[in-house]
Amino acid sequence: MSCSAAESRSAAHARVLCLVAAARALVEGRSHLVGPIAEETGLPHAGVELALTEHLETDPDPRDVARLVDRAAPADAVTVVLSANAFVGALRAVALALASTPRVFVKASRREHRFVRALLDRAPELGVGFGLSLDVSGVREGEIHVYGRDETIAAVRAASKVPVRGHGAGFGVVEVAGDDLDGAARAIVRDVVPFDQRGCLSPRVVLVHGGPERVHALARALHRELAVREMEIPRGALSDEERAAAVRYRDTMTVVGEAWEGAGHLVGTSTGFVLPPVGRCVHVAPFDAASKGAVEASARFVTALGTDAAEPGLLLPHARTSVLGGMQRPPLDGPVDQRPD
Repeated sequence: MSCSAAESRSAAHARVLCLVAAARALVEGRSHLVGPIAEETGLPHAGVELALTEHLETDPDPRDVARLVDRAAPADAVTVVLSANAFVGALRAVALALASTPRVFVKASRREHRFVRALLDRAPELGVGFGLSLDVSGVREGEIHVYGRDETIAAVRAASKVPVRGHGAGFGVVEVAGDDLDGAARAIVRDVVPFDQRGCLSPRVVLVHGGPERVHALARALHRELAVREMEIPRGALSDEERAAAVRYRDTMTVVGEAWEGAGHLVGTSTGFVLPPVGRCVHVAPFDAASKGAVEASARFVTALGTDAAEPGLLLPHARTSVLGGMQRPPLDGPVDQRPD
């Protein structure tokens, strides 16, 4: 590594650590911020507290930060376009941009901007620009990093005059092979509850090794654990579209399988792979050739795999693999989305 390259890498590393320090300060002084974030995201106050205290990377492993910096390609400038899903994901998105360049501008979602604005306010020395609007065609330097729906990424690419890196929609899958189904249910619920499944790491489908008895046993255990967790962290507000999708899923499962519905959750089972809607809805199916094939055929949408298997049976080469209960706590070592752009 040349001297100039080493200096550049060191500066990038310092910028990322500065942002992490700002996140740490934000969490320590979060009392005035929880309410506004809850208001704009629809999450309950307890859900915002959970996100800030357990799912924000305020104490990353230094080796992971070094990997993040090493993976970042140098750029003249980076414009970050954020979505409104898992609000703490803004930290990683901005860190990745700062690892590439000191010249960063963040375009936040009008529906979810309070967290990232507060984060950047705590690190004025970084000089990161901020706004709620962006003329994509007016960006003439560097590149654009877009987080959000595939349609949004396509629209930005169509209008952009600079390279665009897209991080699109996705979902998580769980593979359960162990004997302790109650323990697996508790761990899965730890990954389901944060952000009410709106993040791309959130598990929505669970495949269970063994016969139908194990499928139903795990579904019942998930129903119980989700009900317990609901007492501690209620589900947040659902949009009309999300609520209607949950009703359709429930009605479908009562015809083709079974459904267990609680005050703030829904668990369904059937013999095949079905992708349920967000809002603490979990589909449980047997791990067999058909379900395995269906999930692997959807691999370009699968961003995370949680499993208790020593050697997972699912072949998802671009999904982040975690232990059960760890899907929503990825190391700060690069993009959470490892799928090809």
